[in-house]
Amino acid sequence: MPRDGAASTKSAAIRILGIETSCDETAVGIVEDGRRILGHAVASSLTLHAPYGGVIPEIAARAHVETIWDMTLQALAESRLSLADLDAVAVTQGPGLPGALLVGLAFAKGLALCLDRPLIPVDHLAAHLYAGEMSDETVQPPYVGLVVSGGHTVLCVAHGEGRFEVLGETKDDAVGEAFDKVAKLLGLGYPGGPVIDRLSEEGRPASVVLPRAQSKQPFDFSFSGLKTAVFHYVRKAADGQPAGLEPQQIADIAASFQEAAVDVLVTKTLRAAQRTGVRRVVAGGGVAANRRLRARLTEAGAADKLQVVFPPPALCLDNGAMIAGLAYPLLQRGRVAPLSVASDPNLCLT
Repeated sequence: MPRDGAASTKSAAIRILGIETSCDETAVGIVEDGRRILGHAVASSLTLHAPYGGVIPEIAARAHVETIWDMTLQALAESRLSLADLDAVAVTQGPGLPGALLVGLAFAKGLALCLDRPLIPVDHLAAHLYAGEMSDETVQPPYVGLVVSGGHTVLCVAHGEGRFEVLGETKDDAVGEAFDKVAKLLGLGYPGGPVIDRLSEEGRPASVVLPRAQSKQPFDFSFSGLKTAVFHYVRKAADGQPAGLEPQQIADIAASFQEAAVDVLVTKTLRAAQRTGVRRVVAGGGVAANRRLRARLTEAGAADKLQVVFPPPALCLDNGAMIAGLAYPLLQRGRVAPLSVASDPNLCLT
């Protein structure tokens, strides 16, 4: 795929622009040869959703429309490239909010058409795991993948060549959703993950006894019961009003909740590695930025002689670089799409 009319060669670098609009971040990244991040821009509509305690799909979609071109220009400026220098356009096909996905896909189609470049649809969950491969060049499939975010909790084996074997997933709340709901119960605001992460450092994780839910399938997750247990504890301790709790009580509850959630994630991930015989673990998604999860899984993995990889926190959150990065091996395998390709809000590692 020549740029600016130059003849292509085997040694020419491949530069892909990736667009991510699955939820509330409008993100654009430019990556060279699947690993080297040249440009990276993210606009979050988080402050618009905070008063509602969660993401409002219509607000998210409107924010994408308003910011996607600016993010593209920022990524291009950071990379010191022009649109003509790009070799392909990649975009999140799913999973995600239907309206939000449509904005990103429509924009990507327009770019691909105008530039006469291949269009590469990308699975958002697979991209979260690929962020680990981008971060550590020693990581190669097969590996056990743990995707933990506000909308998903999935445990799988990545076999390479874009093949995934899903071992288990949440049967109710995703772990990130549970963090948000518990934060709301404690009057901590939205989003809940970062504030619980910070507050837990001041709390005692063994001070409140909370359940570790088990399921019939060994690798499935359930966090609804944990969230409900926190609700009943708060109601009993302060008549259901966070204002009735002392600051230390709130920190203790937050730390105990976080420890219970992390305990389940670590236990099942290690069990998956032991059961499958795979010696590498990659964790991705917004909750993979949680410091307690990173410490616990890294420590437990070392004890079991497992290679455990987390992307840097900026690549755990939704971003365009992971979309552009994963698009490179997809392009190498000819996984390009016609302009008629549709979004898939329910896509899951397929």
